Amino acid sequence: MAGRGKVLDIKTLGGSNKNGGGSLTPSVLMICIVAASAGLIFGYDIGVSGGVTTMEPFLKKFFPSVLLKMHDAHQNQYCIFDSQILTAFTSSLYITGLVSSLLAGHVTTATGRKGILIIGGAVFLLGTVLNAVAMDVKMLIFGRLLLGVGIGFTNQAAPIYLSEMAPPKWRGALNTAFQLFIGAGVVLASLINLMAAHLGDIGWRVSLGCAAIPAAIMTVGSMFIPDTPSSLIQRGRVQEARKSLNQVRGVDSDTEAELNEMISHNEAAKADNRQPYKVIFERRHRPQLVLAAAIPSFQQFTGINVVAFYGPVMFRSIGISSDGALIAAIILTVVNTASTLVSTFAVDRFGRRLLFFEAGVQMIVTQVALAWILASELGTAGTATFSQGAAITVLVLMCSLSAAFGWSWGPLTWLVPVEILPMEIRPAGQGIGVACNFLFTFILAQVFATILCHMKYGVFLFYAAWVFIMTVLVALFIPETKGISLESMDTIWQDHWFWNRYVDVEKYIPSP
Repeated sequence: MAGRGKVLDIKTLGGSNKNGGGSLTPSVLMICIVAASAGLIFGYDIGVSGGVTTMEPFLKKFFPSVLLKMHDAHQNQYCIFDSQILTAFTSSLYITGLVSSLLAGHVTTATGRKGILIIGGAVFLLGTVLNAVAMDVKMLIFGRLLLGVGIGFTNQAAPIYLSEMAPPKWRGALNTAFQLFIGAGVVLASLINLMAAHLGDIGWRVSLGCAAIPAAIMTVGSMFIPDTPSSLIQRGRVQEARKSLNQVRGVDSDTEAELNEMISHNEAAKADNRQPYKVIFERRHRPQLVLAAAIPSFQQFTGINVVAFYGPVMFRSIGISSDGALIAAIILTVVNTASTLVSTFAVDRFGRRLLFFEAGVQMIVTQVALAWILASELGTAGTATFSQGAAITVLVLMCSLSAAFGWSWGPLTWLVPVEILPMEIRPAGQGIGVACNFLFTFILAQVFATILCHMKYGVFLFYAAWVFIMTVLVALFIPETKGISLESMDTIWQDHWFWNRYVDVEKYIPSP
């Protein structure tokens, strides 16, 4: 991958402005694919968790009380999987993920984005081995905790890497590749779950152990890609930064101008000589801090990860067979992954805000419809028979929910925060954002089965209300970032009706 890439003159995507140029080279494309593959391990874990918790050999070995409820014909269908220890298996990963994502914000200063990807992949591989050979619940959950460390590192580093490597015009499309790989990981896990379900007592071990495949691909691949120019400049390695920038921009780009702009921003940040985790809490960075924390937090209130974690569980709960539940989950994940491609082609053409708005309306309507059908079929007792027609309708509506998420809150959660964060606080801000995402993922994953048991069909009304609130907040507080270079991003705040009171652009943005 050494040397400058040959330029592909592709101009079918994205808007343009004075900051929005840049060509897509084969080199930057391949490098970003490798970095985005970090999403594979996150997606695989999301997909595998819900599947193995429907496998009877897995439940018999670790959660026998849940298995007994599954076979109880008089059991309330909403409450079959209401087990705190079972949900701890799913959600424990996010505790260590939260801590490690904050730690990664510090470590990346010394190791760079590339180093964080490699460390995260190696720790994830270790956790995978422990899960595959687990003999008791303690060993199982300890392995999950190690997986969390790995995912915390990679989720912090990969979106930053993609945003810093991509040309401004292509940043949205290339950054959405991370969410695309998350979806691909979920699909892969769902397919393996379906096959492993027929392997008897070792099926769940195969499902959990196969997480090593995407982890190995990402870890080994990361060893052969360059670090980002911004990261190299922060560590004083300017010549390596120049080489990295030449490699990904191509021979027709003015890399020296872009490099000098990065150096100017870095020198201004170094002159401050304070820790990024302190600087980010200053008033002048209030817009970036609030949005970098709020957007990843709000993602969990769409309800989508609950569908991903517990999709097979929910389909079992409405009376679909084990194989049928896994097949339905595969359909959901394929729809979600395909819809991410819509975002890839639309985000740089139509902007971020339009995708948020359209998806908000679609998710609200879909979740209200899901609540109505569940209320009509299962009522509040949860013991009625769920008709085949109603089950198919639920699947279609959940596909609509997955599609809307796939082209909005899925990819944009990993794109917008890293776009708006200045270089000097980008690792810290992304660390905080990922930590917030993991915190609310943990809370909602831990309590969802209990909420479903008590709120029943009302759980979808709960999420619909949150999506409405979030869509209004997007309209009020998130400015459009399409086509603006990372180094010029601070200028969006001075024209915003609310955030302009916090930002003095003339004072804090160095002259080119």
